[in-house]
Amino acid sequence: MRHLRLAALLILGLAGHQAQAQEPILIGEINSYSTLPAFTEPYRKGWQLALGEVNAAGGRPIEVVSRDDGGKPAQALTAANELVAREGVALLMGTFFSNVGLAVADYAKRRNVFFLAAEPLTDAITLSQGNPETFRLRPSNSMQAAMLAEEAAKLPAKRWASIAPNYEYGQSAVAVFKQILVEKRPDVEWVAAQWPPQGKLDAGPVIQAIAAAKPEAILNVTFGADLAKLVREGETRGLFEGRSVVSFLTGEPEYLEPLGDEAPEGWIVTGYPWYAIDTPAHEAFLEAYEKAYGEHPKLGSVVGYTTMKAAAAILARAGSTDTGALIKAAEGIGVDSPFGPIVFRAVDHQSTLGAFVGRTAIKDGNGVMVDFAYRDGADYLPDEAEVKELRPAD
Repeated sequence: MRHLRLAALLILGLAGHQAQAQEPILIGEINSYSTLPAFTEPYRKGWQLALGEVNAAGGRPIEVVSRDDGGKPAQALTAANELVAREGVALLMGTFFSNVGLAVADYAKRRNVFFLAAEPLTDAITLSQGNPETFRLRPSNSMQAAMLAEEAAKLPAKRWASIAPNYEYGQSAVAVFKQILVEKRPDVEWVAAQWPPQGKLDAGPVIQAIAAAKPEAILNVTFGADLAKLVREGETRGLFEGRSVVSFLTGEPEYLEPLGDEAPEGWIVTGYPWYAIDTPAHEAFLEAYEKAYGEHPKLGSVVGYTTMKAAAAILARAGSTDTGALIKAAEGIGVDSPFGPIVFRAVDHQSTLGAFVGRTAIKDGNGVMVDFAYRDGADYLPDEAEVKELRPAD
């Protein structure tokens, strides 16, 4: 009888352990769904696709509790606190706008919560305001600026003007592009700068002010509806005639496709030519995405998909939801992405995901990227000595 009791206790203990092992791990996800759906809706489809693949592979299941931050840091902080305190999530991931990402990164630091930033591009998130709890997927402003500046330096233009949204992302993108371009071309002169509020570009006065300065080239950092206004009004007023344009993000289908046959031609851009990438990794992703949703992916889709794959890989490597274990697991981890293998560096928690750089063109009435090449993010990262100088000691 005693042996039977022991056996029963062992069985009950094993069953309890198995039940506990199958309890889902909760991930808290935050993004600007209502503010920038052109990017964030494909992003959501991307992470949902990856989540399905991760859970289908077996192991302890993962569930996502998602919140909309409305593009506002305060709203993101409220969401983060609810996810951590009320929902009990193991980690946070997501965000789009740089100021929102920085706010959540600061929260992660204060509350000792792991945060995988998906999209915010400001260098501050991994450098000047970097912290042990925060990692970032997308190539930073300085990485993309360096990629673009390589091409910009080849232009004969000496007189430059800039147009960028007046918040953290726009300000930091312009600053780092200027710095890198001047290093490559000391003869360059910056003659004008316009800082419209994000999402509220009044194209007429901005274009008039830029044209009055008579630049030979323009750096554009606007995106979304602001980009559309700038392109359409700029074409009408002849702003781009005889001038080179270098533009962050404009080759991303989220922003290029809505322009249709009004898309600019010949701009040097970063983007995502999904229709012409023939690597096995991307072809597999493209097929899975089109099968799941009946549409082609956008860059947001790649970001969402890879962010979720990275989060799952970190959880698996850590074997725990403890923040310290997650940090240790994430430092140096390798992750497969639709663009190929990437690594999250231990020194600054920045991933080596790269970007495509090319020129805009119109094909069959649609904006596309041509003459493009993939730039590996690892080739554009600051070295360890520079990181230690710029990043607070952990």
